[in-house]
Amino acid sequence: MRAAIYTSRGPAAEVLKLVDKPVPEPGAGEVRVRVAFSGVNPSDVKSRSGVAARAGGFPEVTPHSDGAGTIDQVGAGVDAGLIGQRVWIFNGQWERPYGSAAEYITLPATQVVPLPAGVSFEVGASIGIPLMTAMHAVQACGSLLGKTVLVPGAAGSVGFYATQLAVAAGARVIAIVSNDDKAKLARELGAADTINYRTESLAERVQALTDGQGADFIIDLDAAAHAPHYGSLLRFGGKSVIYGTNLPQITMPFGPMILGFISIYYFIVYKLPAPLLREVLAGVSAVLARSDFRHLPVAIHPLESIVAAHEQVERGANAKVLVRL
Repeated sequence: MRAAIYTSRGPAAEVLKLVDKPVPEPGAGEVRVRVAFSGVNPSDVKSRSGVAARAGGFPEVTPHSDGAGTIDQVGAGVDAGLIGQRVWIFNGQWERPYGSAAEYITLPATQVVPLPAGVSFEVGASIGIPLMTAMHAVQACGSLLGKTVLVPGAAGSVGFYATQLAVAAGARVIAIVSNDDKAKLARELGAADTINYRTESLAERVQALTDGQGADFIIDLDAAAHAPHYGSLLRFGGKSVIYGTNLPQITMPFGPMILGFISIYYFIVYKLPAPLLREVLAGVSAVLARSDFRHLPVAIHPLESIVAAHEQVERGANAKVLVRL
């Protein structure tokens, strides 16, 4: 089978290469998926580049955690009736060396989820990290009926989903974006208000839009940028749900945080405990069944152009980047 690999970390053009490998056999409790599309996420390119220490020290890595395809073989202890089922996968390359950027992948049967009829492989390969992250972030907020939620990066892959999910849960979403086109998209997704952080004072606008109270929640993709301002962004008893940061260290002022009874919740979608993972997967299955639920447009590269796919993600793609197998 064809597969993309890297044996050292660095720039995509220098370390990614295509190879022929034996088709893997599923072990006990595993399935083999013939991959149709592999999703490229920022965490994948950070691992490959060396920015994030997520490659696990493996001598050879086939990248990418997300993907979609068809089960074509099962291992011992797995129902043979699954053969032929269309599925999407998650955590393909988490703590394992071989991800979805290959024509076949074997992985535990618990990491494949049926893809509803009418939902494309392109969508299936797009949802693992982004939609699961957004789903748990919104679920971690609890009841959102009548609440105000700040969504930085509302037009990005996670924020795109978080905006829709929070609105559907009854929240007023204030979308934080970087330009007018992204503001327009956020409003189309249901955001009540938008803030351009490049041209406006974020804290002042949040205060103005909330009558000086602050928001109930922030679903935060960059804690390093926003944590210093949580005291102004969040109301008394507010909560920050953090799934990312652009710097390894974050700071926040003690006084406003303790006086405001503000709570902080960190999570990483790869390591959700089993009960939370079940809730997330049930939520994802429910929204995939909705005809009105929107997904980002896709930018598709053939496997031979995986370097270009990684470079597009690094530039900041206004689409979900996929590799066609």
